[in-house]
Amino acid sequence: MALGALALPLAGCESLQRTDSLLGFITPYRIDIVQGNAITREQVALIKPGLSRLQVRDIMGTPLIADPFHAGRWDYIFTLRRPGAQPQRRSVVVTFDSDVVKAIEAPELPSERDFVASISRFKDLRAPKLELSEEERAALPMPPKREAAPVEPVGPVRDYPPLEAAS
Repeated sequence: MALGALALPLAGCESLQRTDSLLGFITPYRIDIVQGNAITREQVALIKPGLSRLQVRDIMGTPLIADPFHAGRWDYIFTLRRPGAQPQRRSVVVTFDSDVVKAIEAPELPSERDFVASISRFKDLRAPKLELSEEERAALPMPPKREAAPVEPVGPVRDYPPLEAAS
């Protein structure tokens, strides 16, 4: 009993030094912080010199930073901070010359599938198999063959008067 009473204050001292948990097992909920535009390799591939600002905005979305002092530059930035994981940060800079794209600076960006896998909490994101191989098709049982009987019209047969009025 005395040993338990002595251990309780020591556990409290340890929990005061660790700010992420209470008594070592109760942790507060921390939200994921997502900011900016989700940027993928497919989006950046669509941006070519000569596109207008409106076309760039349609493809990439509104830029996170459109500096009034640097009107010919748009910065697209994406950050993700998640507890227990390394923060992710990606940035793309689009420069304009008289409202048309002059250049685009982008590091190696993930594809859409890689991006979804990097932000997903579920680690097994294999795409479902949508088509059978030839061997799998051959292994399927053949459906029973049924002869389709000719279908006779059902219901009363009516004679309708002609649409034109007889004169």
